[in-house]
Amino acid sequence: MRDNTADYRDIFLNDLPMMDMRAPVEFTKGAFPNAISLPLMTDIERQKVGTCYKQKGQQAAIELGHQLVSGKVKAERVEAWAAFARANPNGYLYCFRGGLRSQIVQQWLADAGIDYPRVIGGYKAMRTFLIETLDSAVAECDFVIVGGMTGTGKTEVIAALDNSIDLEGHANHRGSSFGKRATGQPAQIDFENRLAIDLLKRRARGQQQFVLEDESRLIGTCSLPLSLHQGMQDYPLVWLEDSVADRVERILRDYVIDLAAEFLAVHGEEQGFALFAARLLQSMDNIQKRLGGERHARLRAILAQALDEQARSGAVDLHRAWIEALLNEYYDPMYVYQRESKAARIEFAGEHDAVLAYLRDRASRSKA
Repeated sequence: MRDNTADYRDIFLNDLPMMDMRAPVEFTKGAFPNAISLPLMTDIERQKVGTCYKQKGQQAAIELGHQLVSGKVKAERVEAWAAFARANPNGYLYCFRGGLRSQIVQQWLADAGIDYPRVIGGYKAMRTFLIETLDSAVAECDFVIVGGMTGTGKTEVIAALDNSIDLEGHANHRGSSFGKRATGQPAQIDFENRLAIDLLKRRARGQQQFVLEDESRLIGTCSLPLSLHQGMQDYPLVWLEDSVADRVERILRDYVIDLAAEFLAVHGEEQGFALFAARLLQSMDNIQKRLGGERHARLRAILAQALDEQARSGAVDLHRAWIEALLNEYYDPMYVYQRESKAARIEFAGEHDAVLAYLRDRASRSKA
């Protein structure tokens, strides 16, 4: 039998498969990318055992747990664990603290003829390791931020660099008021775990300098870890520039053409377009207070007309009007102020190719 492990670094660097013995509600709140939920108890069973523990103590709670998970129920769960163990001979099992639940599952598997190791310290210890991984990266590594007006293609710069961390990718959100995607965002803990594992793997490959896109504390519903967000207020800044015409076309592609295609792929043609249109209109409504009543009503009417035409003929030309107006009247004045407030941190400014060349040169100089 392989030994139980506390080598969390090895688990995450090598994407080792894991089965999570915690209840489904615990898994939903936060887990790890290579873990699947195969709980010892359902949420209701866990609740009953917890109540029994409070009222009658540990021994009574353990006895109740064995009553609830017995017979056919137990046999089905053991078979599911055994199937995972056979399919993933290099994996591990874990519960919250690496205690009773994972030990019970380990014993029941052994009774079925399968020796399978568990993670010592369980979910809590692995989660602590990832929080410390992220905080140590923030403290020890060199970070540079890519900023710029809305639509300049900051995400494209991030995608083109070997040493970038895609915060919006991890959050499954484009970062702006219009940035919601057709698929949902991860739980906050899942977002943090993915980010920490990304940093861990990159540092293991020798990277010590990272490029991030300028973000507010919230990317949709995902909140940047506090240490990283605080660091981003002081990191040097590279400012990406582009013409208004190019920015309009980029926003049209990302937030209209590609987003519509995404909704259609996920939800089907008829329902997908209706959900896409509702999402764009809701995004406009979300900034109503900041736009002001008259401007919101005017831009929303243009957007609604553009969506009607897109639904009717597939043409997207009318969308350019609300996009350009939103840039000129709302986003650009905000970003002009931001650039002025961050001017002392800007170490380079230029268009796409110049910024990429600068950041690549900067990375190579840091290795020298």
